[in-house]
Amino acid sequence: MLRIGIGGIHIESSTFSPHRAELADFTVTRGQDLLDRYGFTGEDWGVEWVPLVHAVALPGGAVTRAAYQELKDELVNRVAQAGPLDGLLYDIHGAMSVVGLVDAELDLTYAVRGALGPKPLISAAMDLHGNVSRRFAELLDLITAHRLAPHEDAWLTRERAARNLVDRLRSGGRPHRAWVQVPVLLPGEKTSTRLEPARSLYGSLAEVADQPGIVDAAIWVGYAWADEPRCQAAVVVTGDDEDLVLREAGDLAQRYWEARADFVFVGPTGSADECIARAVQEGVRPFVLSDSGDNPTAGGAGDLPFMLGRLLANEELASAAVTAVHASITDPTAVARCFAAGMGSTVRLSVGGKVDAGHGGPLEITGAVTGLQPGDPVGGDVAAVTTGGVTVILTSRRKPYHRLADFTAIGIDPHDQDLLVVKIGYLEPELHELAKGWLLALTPGGVDQDLGRLGHHRVTRPLYPFDEFEGPDLTPRLL
Repeated sequence: MLRIGIGGIHIESSTFSPHRAELADFTVTRGQDLLDRYGFTGEDWGVEWVPLVHAVALPGGAVTRAAYQELKDELVNRVAQAGPLDGLLYDIHGAMSVVGLVDAELDLTYAVRGALGPKPLISAAMDLHGNVSRRFAELLDLITAHRLAPHEDAWLTRERAARNLVDRLRSGGRPHRAWVQVPVLLPGEKTSTRLEPARSLYGSLAEVADQPGIVDAAIWVGYAWADEPRCQAAVVVTGDDEDLVLREAGDLAQRYWEARADFVFVGPTGSADECIARAVQEGVRPFVLSDSGDNPTAGGAGDLPFMLGRLLANEELASAAVTAVHASITDPTAVARCFAAGMGSTVRLSVGGKVDAGHGGPLEITGAVTGLQPGDPVGGDVAAVTTGGVTVILTSRRKPYHRLADFTAIGIDPHDQDLLVVKIGYLEPELHELAKGWLLALTPGGVDQDLGRLGHHRVTRPLYPFDEFEGPDLTPRLL
């Protein structure tokens, strides 16, 4: 029976966000709890799955060195103490940044490989918004990534990585990996697989991977909100046919490069004021607006009140002729004041702008406490405050609002609102289905969609769209 360990650290980190990910931000699983995360471990694969440690956190700023070191040390020690392993299912994101490191996944994987030894195989499951440097890829034997954005196939990706590993351990030998980076760096909201050209590019991966002599094919968009040399698109094709993997990797890279100018935002865009005015005037309800620059699920601090301020500056919203819900702003002090005041009380609050103070600072509001939700598993204590026609949801901890249940938990039915404003980029499935209209507001923050406003200076140049150039070397390297 094969013995395969499972472990990893999973987070994406904006180096432009002032937020810092601490140990408390991670959900850490071990033992049977870790195995229960992966449904396929309960099936009869003829494998002894060995739980090591897995840590996952909501995207944010860079991970503190102390938090990273503690998680890294535990993973490495558990690998070393696990006894003989045939392989490792390596569940990571690929866009983790750590204070003081320039390629955190390389640092982690180097240590894991050292503890595992040279013989066991490592199969990595990654997010397509991760980064794949050559030195990092050289330490792996198998590597795959999501093929959908939004990532509705996240667990399918993990299972594919596991099946590839088991099949390879049974058939024997190490496959070739053809690796090539593509000097393009685009935000995720321009590379959704709901639209062309990403739909066709990613849709072709299964056909490539199904060819005899190929094990897997993957394309990484890269992570646009970190300023590191590794941040750019990449292609890896894995298999036993050396010539075929090189040819297919080169073809995918060339197709991606040639399509670089065809990638567009997944929906119509505009400034905050433009989007609010259009949503108010459209007359279809509910109309969803993305406050994209402070999206906590891409790495934003989640406490910028910029969009809230623009909502309250709109006369129809301020007068309650039109209603809106804004979800959400992280501010534990403001939440505590709401709980102390109680339901129905009028409160004067200084909201947000405490973590990311570089985009206008806190916003002063006066309103009624219209919702209190103690002990949300993600957001902690949560409060809702209504001023004019705008209700803002305040959380004690950073929390995404992707599902209808996130709103109904605090007594808000999104169907009853004129506008629903969410700190998000492209819409997750439930919001996508809910929206009768949608606009992507190009707001400021640590994950600003306008990359030119961020100030990248450590990425490898030339790099599209920062530079216009022709004929990059897209020759795949065999690892």
